[in-house]
Amino acid sequence: MPAWLIWAIVAAGLAVGEIFTPGLFFLGPVAVAAITAAVLALLGLGAIVQLLAFVAASVASVAVLRPLARSHLRVPPLLRTGTAALVGSKALVLERVDVNGGRVRIGGEEWSARAFMEDQVLEPGARVEVVKIEGATALVYQ
Repeated sequence: MPAWLIWAIVAAGLAVGEIFTPGLFFLGPVAVAAITAAVLALLGLGAIVQLLAFVAASVASVAVLRPLARSHLRVPPLLRTGTAALVGSKALVLERVDVNGGRVRIGGEEWSARAFMEDQVLEPGARVEVVKIEGATALVYQ
């Protein structure tokens, strides 16, 4: 069996192992090193050169790729908090809402509100969407 094929089988086995061990990200960089050794075997270089290249490429790829991948695992998702979390939510009109004011219920809390569109008048019972929060006032539209 040719040496390049052995290295290719090793690389495939390591890649499959990486798939079944999520979160570690260790076998993937070593699989890249096995591919490097397979290329050297295809070029006709000896077994010692292939083995040394495999070890060097393993150390280098683990040292470079693993910290990059691990840092991406620790990035928290973007979360909207505070009043920004209310933008896009649904509200119920409690008191008539127009450009001058009114009252709405957003997720169980009562808020002062104004119509987002100047000519819009929203009657009690209407379902509206929060477009923006300005201070303690929700700008809503239907």
